Amino acid sequence: MRKNTTNYRDLFLHDIPLMDVRAPVEFQRGAFPHAENYPLLDDQQRELIGTEYKQQGQQAAIDLGWQLATDKVVEHRLNAWSTFIHRHPQGYLYCFRGGLRSRTTQQLLRDVGIDYPLIDGGYKAMRTYLLSKLEGLSQELPLIVIAGHTGSGKTELIQGAERALDLEGIARHRGSSFGRTGCDQPSQIDFENQVGIDLLKLSQATGPVFIEDESRLIGRCALPPVLQNAMKSAPRVLVEEPLEQRARRIVQDYVCEALPRFKTAGNSAATLGEELRNNLSKIRKRLGGLRHQTLDAQLMDANRELQQSGNSEAYIPLVMCLLREYYDGGYNHLMEKRDSPILFRGSFSEVKDWLNHRRDC
Repeated sequence: MRKNTTNYRDLFLHDIPLMDVRAPVEFQRGAFPHAENYPLLDDQQRELIGTEYKQQGQQAAIDLGWQLATDKVVEHRLNAWSTFIHRHPQGYLYCFRGGLRSRTTQQLLRDVGIDYPLIDGGYKAMRTYLLSKLEGLSQELPLIVIAGHTGSGKTELIQGAERALDLEGIARHRGSSFGRTGCDQPSQIDFENQVGIDLLKLSQATGPVFIEDESRLIGRCALPPVLQNAMKSAPRVLVEEPLEQRARRIVQDYVCEALPRFKTAGNSAATLGEELRNNLSKIRKRLGGLRHQTLDAQLMDANRELQQSGNSEAYIPLVMCLLREYYDGGYNHLMEKRDSPILFRGSFSEVKDWLNHRRDC
């Protein structure tokens, strides 16, 4: 029989499956990447018992819990838990603090002959552990920031690096007004949890950790301040690509590669075009009314061309204009505030070769 655990480090390093018995509403606010939600109490039951606890005390709340635990409810819970345990015999269960809900679940399982360990301290202790690691490792790990104007290929370089923290991958967003990937973004808590786990895994080996230069927000996910501060002072590698090349890369990423995803989801080129227009409207105030109107007209023309012929070339002049008149100015302003050392600068291919050379050394 395996014992209960407080070894949070190994749980995260080895992606141990976790059975989260908190209510669905708690799970949706924040959870861990390898956790699945099999609640002891559903949202309504949790609310009723919580009210009883506040009004009548703990024992009254426990008594109400057992009243709500009809034979049918218990059978349903046991079936779900048993299925998870059969798939993940090496896993653990937890509730919010590792208290009553975890131990009740554990006892119900034991009553039918299943011993399954729990995590002492529960979600709260694991979350506290991850936040402490995120804060400490953000400052301790030797970060190198890959910087460059929008469209320089920074994300591709990060994904090809031997040791890297892919913030946009974790956030499921490309980090600009047009950065939606077609996937729902994680909650802020889920984002922080995954960043903490990835930093913990990266800390198990030596060598620099490459990270893409990012602003405070990646879509709706906010960079933890301690990590953002560490990135500001970290040495940089600058990717320098010509304007047209950057525009072509953006069109490839945001139009050519996005279109199949839209069609897979039952949409069309017209749907993609409307999303691009919606994204452009988000920066209307910063562009100014007249410039937005001009760019929107160009975008509608490019959308029609894509729908009629499948040709994406018409987007390139539009993107070049956006880069030159909007994105590049903002990025240049940010770079003027940085005084961290530059380790290397060059084109996308030169930086890629530089990274590969470091890996081979």
